[in-house]
Amino acid sequence: MSLERPVAPDPYELLPAAGSFSVTSTDVADGDQLALTYVHDSAGGENRSPQLSWSGFPAETKSFVVTCFDPDAPIPSGFWHWVAVNLPVSVTELPTGAGADDASLPGGAFHVRNDMGSKNYVGSAPPQGDMPHRYYFVVHAVDVEALDVTGDATPAVVGFNLAFHTLARAVITPTYRH
Repeated sequence: MSLERPVAPDPYELLPAAGSFSVTSTDVADGDQLALTYVHDSAGGENRSPQLSWSGFPAETKSFVVTCFDPDAPIPSGFWHWVAVNLPVSVTELPTGAGADDASLPGGAFHVRNDMGSKNYVGSAPPQGDMPHRYYFVVHAVDVEALDVTGDATPAVVGFNLAFHTLARAVITPTYRH
């Protein structure tokens, strides 16, 4: 069975325009293949979220949301791997493994369910032999201290709220092919 299909567009180009700032990582880089550390255990990985640091965000920023999205999943909606909500503005870094659970996040930040149904980071696991998948790790600078969502929200509901509260985005996009 072939999964050949066209490459999905950059999902963030489809959203309302927002400013940008910088995100870096000691663990992942734009265009580079993810190490097994950040891959789902079903694909031989360790299922750990990568380290992320950010700077240069707008002065009006009051909180952050960190997400990881795969637009290349072989389904129309793509696949949400990670959604960490309401990170305090004083936080400008998440260490490796911060996506393990809510206790791993600073302040009152919390996870919403990813597309595997768990409230944590879930590593990449594209179908074997599929094209390289892109993983958009995005730090969203938000204009409110807390989005009006709970831990029961879906990534779509968080994304809808972000459409009205995002000042700027910082994006780093590694890839993975199994």
